[in-house]
Amino acid sequence: MEFRVIRYFLAVAREENITKAAEKLHLTQPTLSRQLRELEEELGTELFVRGKRKTTLTEAGILFKARAEEIMSLEERTMNEFAHLGESIAGDVYAGCGETEAMRDVIAALAPVLQRYTDVHLHLLSGNVEQSMDYLEKGLLDFALLCRSNPPEDCHYIQLPYRDTWGLLLRKDNPLADKPAIRAVDLRNEPLIISAQLTSRNEIQRWMGDFSSLHVSATYNLAYNAAFLVEQGMGSMITYDRLVPCGTEFRPDLVFRPFVPALHSGNFLVWKRDRIFSRAAELLKKTLEEKFNNA
Repeated sequence: MEFRVIRYFLAVAREENITKAAEKLHLTQPTLSRQLRELEEELGTELFVRGKRKTTLTEAGILFKARAEEIMSLEERTMNEFAHLGESIAGDVYAGCGETEAMRDVIAALAPVLQRYTDVHLHLLSGNVEQSMDYLEKGLLDFALLCRSNPPEDCHYIQLPYRDTWGLLLRKDNPLADKPAIRAVDLRNEPLIISAQLTSRNEIQRWMGDFSSLHVSATYNLAYNAAFLVEQGMGSMITYDRLVPCGTEFRPDLVFRPFVPALHSGNFLVWKRDRIFSRAAELLKKTLEEKFNNA
């Protein structure tokens, strides 16, 4: 399987039309069709449903598209790293991060270095723990900032001196807003908006007890958009403190109440044990180690 053919496949998936894709690729339509057929034969499955006006992906095509995008992203990163191999410190560094105030400390530590080494470019990919770990495994990230009670066993890590506080984001007119803190029993009859990965968080399960009895009205990946559901009275959101500015001009109708007993998550900057860093990524890693390992 050649990178060139993968690019052809992605072009057709994007255009949903072989003729249009062939024009953009500067190929003849028969040539492109033949390349796609050979790819399908190599994979042993059909990737496209070929209609008269539109070419769409089969279920196998959807799966291959996700893998193809990862392959091309990794190829681009590899070419970029080798392009800067003989130069002074330069290149792209990729970091996955969840929503946490700990990112403020990370960026504050890196900002002077990035301002000095202007050819080093940091790319932040927001996502949850599962997404970040998946990308680390595939080599698409150099680092990931994870919010959890313990670091992954198969990773090196730096523990940041910041803990996130769990609680409930809710409307001011909700009766629970009159409480200074929220207990697990208070959530039994409350429509809840929870992170899609929350049910796998052991610390949350231990705090709540019987998780299955809760009324989950919606789930979310990142907190910003989920806060709109809270504003519209769709439920109250289990989240970290200070992720959503509330009680301000921006969101005056929302308040945050911490859990009691208090529940916290640690923050760990992690990377794979066998990861070979580019010079740019190594520079940022050492900067963070010097900042936080001596804190």
